[in-house]
Amino acid sequence: MSNVKKIRLALVDDHQIVIDGLKALLSTEKNIDIVVTSNSGTKMLELLKHNGVDILLSDIVMDDISGQQLAKEVRRLFPHIKIIALSMSSVGEVVEEMINDSDISGYLLKQTGKDELLTAIEKVYSGGIYFQQKILDELEKQSQLRKNLQEVHLTQREKEIIVLMEKDLSNKQIADQLNISIRTVETHRKNILKKTGTNNLLSLLKWAYEHKIIG
Repeated sequence: MSNVKKIRLALVDDHQIVIDGLKALLSTEKNIDIVVTSNSGTKMLELLKHNGVDILLSDIVMDDISGQQLAKEVRRLFPHIKIIALSMSSVGEVVEEMINDSDISGYLLKQTGKDELLTAIEKVYSGGIYFQQKILDELEKQSQLRKNLQEVHLTQREKEIIVLMEKDLSNKQIADQLNISIRTVETHRKNILKKTGTNNLLSLLKWAYEHKIIG
């Protein structure tokens, strides 16, 4: 085992207890070396200049710089470092942004067990990618919602009216605000319900929140 090259890790999380927990979890792994840790994304960028690192395990929500911003900078300044995001959030939009904008190699939830964490580290170190099944399910859900929205073909005006409906404005108030007739507002509302397959304001607003028309 002594001849095996160690995987050099960097850990960044604004909660010290998370870093301490990860260090304790991985301390017995002979092929892993935790080179540097930090509670600050900005400080981590500085530390990476002076420490050889293979994989960065990074929190997503931090006080000084977001995980997305940190990942972008790491990819720009240290393209050889692979990034695994650690987060409490499995929201599809967040994961997509990390993949598309920051080119991460993995995404794990913080409730991940040791075995899966090790599997992810080893797979990413070997040049692969690792995304938990729950994350993949959320990405599929996000993709389906986007596809559904495209198929609905809401116009910009219809989206504006949904936003105003969410504010509980009457047809007359919506008409006045958009400088259109009440009859036109009524027609739009009927078309919106028909296109979205909803039959009342509550179900429409639920649909609109899910599809990020309002939020």
